Amino acid sequence: MFRLENIRYLYALTAIPVLILLFIWMKQWRKKAIRSLGDFETVSQLIPDVSTSKMNIKFILLLLALTLVIVGIVDPQIGSKLQEAKRNGADVIIALDVSNSMKAEDLSPNRLGRAKQAISKLLDKLEGDRIGIVVFAGEAFVQLPITTDYAAAKLFLETIDTDIIPIQGTAIGTAIRLSTESFGHDVGKNKSIIVITDGENFEDDAIKATQEAVEKGISVNTIGMGSSSGSPIPLYKNGMPVGYKKDKDGNTVVTKLNEEMLQQISSVGNGAYIHASNSEIGLTTILDEINKLEKKNFESKMYSDYDDKYYFFLFPALLLMLAELFINDRKSKWIAQLNLFGEKK
Repeated sequence: MFRLENIRYLYALTAIPVLILLFIWMKQWRKKAIRSLGDFETVSQLIPDVSTSKMNIKFILLLLALTLVIVGIVDPQIGSKLQEAKRNGADVIIALDVSNSMKAEDLSPNRLGRAKQAISKLLDKLEGDRIGIVVFAGEAFVQLPITTDYAAAKLFLETIDTDIIPIQGTAIGTAIRLSTESFGHDVGKNKSIIVITDGENFEDDAIKATQEAVEKGISVNTIGMGSSSGSPIPLYKNGMPVGYKKDKDGNTVVTKLNEEMLQQISSVGNGAYIHASNSEIGLTTILDEINKLEKKNFESKMYSDYDDKYYFFLFPALLLMLAELFINDRKSKWIAQLNLFGEKK
């Protein structure tokens, strides 16, 4: 089993292209500065010992070293010991809405982003419970089969976005039915579904699907994402905002939280309804509902030991930095004579 211990530090890799652009800008600025003193070729003859090729090599070495340091800090780990573990807990499946309306920014950073943050915090609080994830829009599919591996759940969670399902819509009923099927055929009141959505259900009968789940001893909780007043759906191109979604008449589409629908689902589903906000998404209430469930004993296979592999990256990074220190900025005479780098003699 492979995992990244400090996955959040991967964002530091975005500094690499920034440094490359700064280096290119610096070289262009240096050329302009030399030209301002006179003819470029003539002025270059006055500083013949400065090697631009070595500057490039030193920069590349530092860039590689920085990349390796960042990956080392992220700390890739490999599970080294698989063992049987006995656990006592409940089974929970999160049905997460990934329709385009979840891009609305009435929650920060948006509805989907806020939901993912809440799920991650929920995973940190679970003890012994098994967790699964179903994603849905116009259709639904299992993103993560039910498991006790919370680290794997977080990795799967990171990959979820609104473009993961090509068919748009909000098929809550389909998601509840698929979640119900994903529990398997075990009996007992130890199973719960948590539906996280803005409630704009246009596809199917979510109430009937909830009734079918309850008949099998499964409770259904709902978390409402967004505001009742509504918010436009932003559109992006190459990661940049380009406006808002419009209908066929050119009017801006406003997506509103359908609290009545979600309250009905939770009421029929013997669960709780929570209206999420930027300050509170109802994590405590949901945990209370999970703790009310009957607990069952089950066996699971999981990795108990993980070996750190950061040194495979930090040691080469150290060697690269040492190599950079030993390379000076001056031309080597024999390199200048051979003109291996195409520099002026």
